[in-house]
Amino acid sequence: MTAAAKRRTIVIHPPRRAPWLARLGDAMARRRRLILGVQWAIVLFYAVLVVLPAFLPHPHAEARLFSGDWGSAHSVGAEGAALTDKAPYAAQWHERLVLLAQYLFWGVWWPFVILSVMLLGRVWCGVLCPEGALTEWASRHGRGGAIPRWLRWGGWPVLAFILTTVYGQLISVYEYPQAALLILGGSTVAAVAVGWLYGRGKRVWCRYLCPVSGVFALLAHIAPVHFRVDRAAWLAHSERSPAVDCAPLLQVGQLSSMSQCHACGRCSGHKDAVALQARSPAAEILSARAASWPETLLLLFGVLGVAIGAFQWTVNPWFVRGKQWAAEWLVNHDIVWPLETNAPWWLLTNHPESGDAFSWLDGAAVLAYMLAVALLLGGAVALCSWAAARLARQQPRALVLALVPLAGLGLFLGLSMMSVTHLRAEGVPLGWLPWVRGALLALGAAWSWWLGLRLLTRPAPGSLRLLAAGAAWTLPVALVSGAWVLVFYVW
Repeated sequence: MTAAAKRRTIVIHPPRRAPWLARLGDAMARRRRLILGVQWAIVLFYAVLVVLPAFLPHPHAEARLFSGDWGSAHSVGAEGAALTDKAPYAAQWHERLVLLAQYLFWGVWWPFVILSVMLLGRVWCGVLCPEGALTEWASRHGRGGAIPRWLRWGGWPVLAFILTTVYGQLISVYEYPQAALLILGGSTVAAVAVGWLYGRGKRVWCRYLCPVSGVFALLAHIAPVHFRVDRAAWLAHSERSPAVDCAPLLQVGQLSSMSQCHACGRCSGHKDAVALQARSPAAEILSARAASWPETLLLLFGVLGVAIGAFQWTVNPWFVRGKQWAAEWLVNHDIVWPLETNAPWWLLTNHPESGDAFSWLDGAAVLAYMLAVALLLGGAVALCSWAAARLARQQPRALVLALVPLAGLGLFLGLSMMSVTHLRAEGVPLGWLPWVRGALLALGAAWSWWLGLRLLTRPAPGSLRLLAAGAAWTLPVALVSGAWVLVFYVW
């Protein structure tokens, strides 16, 4: 071989494969029928959890999932005599079923979906999500229309997440199965409709419209496993091979980030260039890739704004005092209609049989609180992050992504509040809970702070600039951490 020929020779380095991870990825590609079976089983389970409880009576206030038969209450006087002795409330089967569905769906399902995305990438989307399975099925049997330009707008996931979160709080989606059916069932019907109208066997809903798709895309940035694409091996592959059936409509050979990848495994081993591998959880963040504007807005004003406000208002004593002051002011000025509780349940919480009804003032207060937290906390975090990035001559939208670990663990802790409510009602000892919450919150804060400092020092600015940038970056981490400290330790 001549020297010129040697220079023209392309040396292919196939992706390094951790044997068991690579085999797992290849097995996912081969066992599509098994994965489809799992998906349809989850669809059935999802339907039971969401649909059936909505048509059953709401549980009695004293009903318990496990301990209802033993829940007698005794008041004892100074001499030890029982002053009252209420018979224990024996929960009916339908009440236990509703409580079980609430606990499984809100107490187990959603918190651990968030955790799974942080640990495994979007495996939930590609392998387990019932809406994903249904929209893809509808797309394979639908009219296969072209995807319109308006549907491809990148802001839909941001808008859908914020509106769904706000609406869910107004109708108490965590407490009432009818509200859950309205929001989640409505989302599923919309997913099926979009699948039937657009795409040919693809997940158009998941890619462009799903309310949690943007959140999952953010959290997948820090997943320690991913399907790595060896670009050189992909381009050098000379044999013709069928195109990858990529459900979320990705150009697999050009992937540089796994945020949109559903980790379904269909492309594993394709052209000997795709393999499931381990990686550093910091790899994508430290690549200094600037976040898109939708990603940035969703992280700052959605996950770190509206979502935190949704978890805060239920425990904030200042919120209650503010409502009381507003109610007194209205009464003193003979304005009483905002205090009425005549809104339909699908607009504001209205379940008189449970003694739970929102007045128009309640709804306005909840809405105002969440929007205020979004603007104040999200705006402060944005301003401090921008200042830190400019001081270090870095890209602000790349630095903002360093907050993903803190945002993800905060979401997990917030959603697990429902788990705690159920466990506490069942009498489970929770003395360990403050320590676990503190450890996870500290982990998220330290991780985000460290990622931010790593980004600020590449390339290294001057000492004074770096010191100022580090101080500015500490502020948004402290603000977000402080918001959760108020929820768990102060209020």
